[in-house]
Amino acid sequence: MFNFKLVSKSSESRARAGLFETEHGIVETPVFMPVGTLATVKSLTPEELYAAGVQIILGNTYHLYLRPGQQIIEMFSGIHKFMNWNGPVLTDSGGFQVFSLAKLAKITEEGVSFQSHIDGSKHFLSPEKAMEIQISLNSDIIMCLDQCIKYPASRKETEQALELTTRWAQRCKDFWINNTKTQNTLFGIVQGGMFGDLRESSARALVDMDFKGYAIGGLSVGEPKNMMLDMAELTLNMLPENKPRYIMGVGKPEDLVELVARGADMFDCVMPTRNARNGQMFIESGTINIYNSCFKDDTQPVDKNCTCYTCRNYSRAYLRHLFMSKELLVYRLTTIHNIHFYINLVKQMRKAILNDKFENFVRNFYQKRKIT
Repeated sequence: MFNFKLVSKSSESRARAGLFETEHGIVETPVFMPVGTLATVKSLTPEELYAAGVQIILGNTYHLYLRPGQQIIEMFSGIHKFMNWNGPVLTDSGGFQVFSLAKLAKITEEGVSFQSHIDGSKHFLSPEKAMEIQISLNSDIIMCLDQCIKYPASRKETEQALELTTRWAQRCKDFWINNTKTQNTLFGIVQGGMFGDLRESSARALVDMDFKGYAIGGLSVGEPKNMMLDMAELTLNMLPENKPRYIMGVGKPEDLVELVARGADMFDCVMPTRNARNGQMFIESGTINIYNSCFKDDTQPVDKNCTCYTCRNYSRAYLRHLFMSKELLVYRLTTIHNIHFYINLVKQMRKAILNDKFENFVRNFYQKRKIT
């Protein structure tokens, strides 16, 4: 049960507005998915996510497989009832976490042998196992297992990882097609590092496999901003217009604006939640660090134009007091604001696209961010 519909396109850029239907609801694009790695967006309840306008959240196969384990979540018929979230869920395959967190990971044609970063226990993740776990989680959108590589990486290393990712993608799709329990939608992940021709090769191979949607992985891993945008644009242009396009792990508000302008539909990133817990808050003109002493007697809300729960009820001075006192409430309040900021940003972009005023939106966005 997955249908993507392209609703509107900008006449001055590649920006587009669409929607897709899942078993747990309709999602309007462009969309930002808050990261709920362990079946929770840190510090927030589902009710607070709904209030912020969140449509879909992201969970992670690697983490949920290790803790609490797929068998526990299966007792609740999937992740939705387990965490009391009734909206759509996308789960990443765990490939990036095996690359970045797991100990002594060994990659072979069959899959990845690794030790848990939690207790050192030994595990094996194959393409088929990644599918099995995600199907048992009952995620609405599931991702193929891919091999992630560091930046910079040699052409040979990148090419080998790309070829393995492509073979794994076919195994994932074969398992998904043949599993009678699946009600999920499967996305392929384009890799290829920072080599344009390899990105093109990966995109062509995955498009030939005819997935329901396509993700672009391996970006925002330390490469220069211009390189990230160039690789994203090149890859987006290779993907079908009638399928959703998902940029994984990106990024800053200006990254979302630039990538929507290039034709991207879906995003996830830990930045709004992680930065909130470190005291950084996103506002129209950029960011503020709420722990700075200049806010100790500031009676203003975080952002005077924001309508989130935090800005409607609390001052910068109060938030700074909580942060300096290490009171737990501050992590919740700062996260509410940052999530609201990101959700509102993509909603504003969608509205601008529908009204064919996206370029005006971009100009106003950057003009506001020049304010100090």
